[in-house]
Amino acid sequence: MKVPSISPRSISRVIDAVAVSDGAGVRLRRSLGSGEGTRLDPFLMLDEFSSENPDEYLAGFPSHPHRGFETVTYILDGHMRHEDHLGNQGDLKSGGVQWMTAGRGIIHSEMPQQEEGRMRGFQLWINLPAKEKMKPAGYRDIQPEEIPVLALAGGGRAKVIAGSLQAEDQVITGPIDKLATEPLFLDVELSAKSSFSHPLASGLNAMLYVFEGSLQVAGNDHVLQSHHAAILSEGDSIALQAGSDGVRFLLLAGRPLHEPIVQYGPFVMNTVEEIQQAVRDYQTGQLTNG
Repeated sequence: MKVPSISPRSISRVIDAVAVSDGAGVRLRRSLGSGEGTRLDPFLMLDEFSSENPDEYLAGFPSHPHRGFETVTYILDGHMRHEDHLGNQGDLKSGGVQWMTAGRGIIHSEMPQQEEGRMRGFQLWINLPAKEKMKPAGYRDIQPEEIPVLALAGGGRAKVIAGSLQAEDQVITGPIDKLATEPLFLDVELSAKSSFSHPLASGLNAMLYVFEGSLQVAGNDHVLQSHHAAILSEGDSIALQAGSDGVRFLLLAGRPLHEPIVQYGPFVMNTVEEIQQAVRDYQTGQLTNG
């Protein structure tokens, strides 16, 4: 029997996260979505926020609309509260995740519930397929204890937020699974010079985002430093090695939709006409009706 060959992925592009301000003045680092050509279907945007200065996060993200995609907010340190037009309220604390599907439309706010200390985390935007863009809005708050954590050889660990992580003799599946884009969302921490490998199904787009330390992708001389994203080539596996100070990074993968993308601020649709309708719906109070 012929043994299938393994095709390891390499780095095809590096994106340096750039400083931006969003919401009511929150300081962010944006990698995906930072400029023309920096999306990775189905991922639209990735923001990292990290500050111990309350002046850089206290104003938060007052009420604003979304339509046509999903937002994933992952809090490493801090306390944020979500409120929306549906009357939902959710507390997002250190280690927790909110997975929100804007669908047809949601108007919500994300406001800090602390006046000092570190606020650190990420927000990822994931596109929805055309057939799901107008479905009812909804969200799920995922508590830290709901997220499986797998100890890795060499003293590291991996948190499985979405999709599955294949260990030696088991498959660990996160609380978010079986979505149209088949998202994989891992938070991986490796000790100095230790390694990590994982199968990544061909046909999925994949990327890394380093936020502590540095790492190398097998077969690449480039050392990926903190606050840099790496878009990965085609392949069916990945092999990584941490730098001399260890590393912590996100591994993201998803099935591309191969559909047109038209974005206007917080609205992401497939045509200009749909964007114009979204703006009209918001202006007339119809964005969330359906």
